[in-house]
Amino acid sequence: MSANLDDIRNQQRETWDKFSAGWKKWDSLVLSWLAPFGDAMLRRANLSNGFSVLDIAAGTGEPGLTAAAAIPEGHVVVTDLSENMLTAAAENAARRGLKNFETRLCDAGALPFADASFDAVLCRFGFMFFPDIAAAAREMARVAKPGARVCAAVWSTPAKNSWATTIMGTIARHVEMPSPPPGSPGLFRCAGEGMMVETFREAGLLDVAVEEVSAMMVHDTPARYWDFMTEVAAPVVAGLSRADAATREKIRGEVLELALQSVSDGKVRLRSTATVVTGTR
Repeated sequence: MSANLDDIRNQQRETWDKFSAGWKKWDSLVLSWLAPFGDAMLRRANLSNGFSVLDIAAGTGEPGLTAAAAIPEGHVVVTDLSENMLTAAAENAARRGLKNFETRLCDAGALPFADASFDAVLCRFGFMFFPDIAAAAREMARVAKPGARVCAAVWSTPAKNSWATTIMGTIARHVEMPSPPPGSPGLFRCAGEGMMVETFREAGLLDVAVEEVSAMMVHDTPARYWDFMTEVAAPVVAGLSRADAATREKIRGEVLELALQSVSDGKVRLRSTATVVTGTR
């Protein structure tokens, strides 16, 4: 394990811990927004009551929480790099009265579980941020039982994700952002056609299939969209931190105007599209 990968993990842990309060504040919005992607994964995982399920990089708990509710006689373990995120996940489970749910602090590239431990392995919007994507995929395949499904969701191309580009594109027009090295963790890192299929196959998974899933991020007002993105999205905060007060206000005005153009039936509706990839151990 290189020092560089360790540095990335440590930085990510600090970032997710820092932003956990924002994710907790907006949890109900995030849960409804991302539910279609988790539902598609759970459908493809072929869950059955009594299954042992692993949900990796689960943040505040989904789709592991939904899986636990669907298989009351089964057991769900959710993992994350951030202890604060997992605290929120445990609170969500307690609030729902789920007794078959536990959290585990760990790195996706070095899972602390024995070979062939789980009947299904899930990872929703985690792969884009893993320091070593191939290592994470191998670990997921390793802990899956023979015949188990491994399911992941990754964001599709920027053109299909106006929820992100509305604000990030505006920031990029006003702020000079350093170009990250090729292959660096980022929102659209896994959007390349065939990338995740190849990653799953190289990890030893069979019958790899993909499905495109779209949903809408919905906000009551453009200002709510701005507040949400500036409280949960680390790249947004990093970009705005490079702008002076006047430039920041200009960016905000342009973002609000763009969001206003996405109003339908009195709500801001921004497209979100992901690729759900599934493989069998």
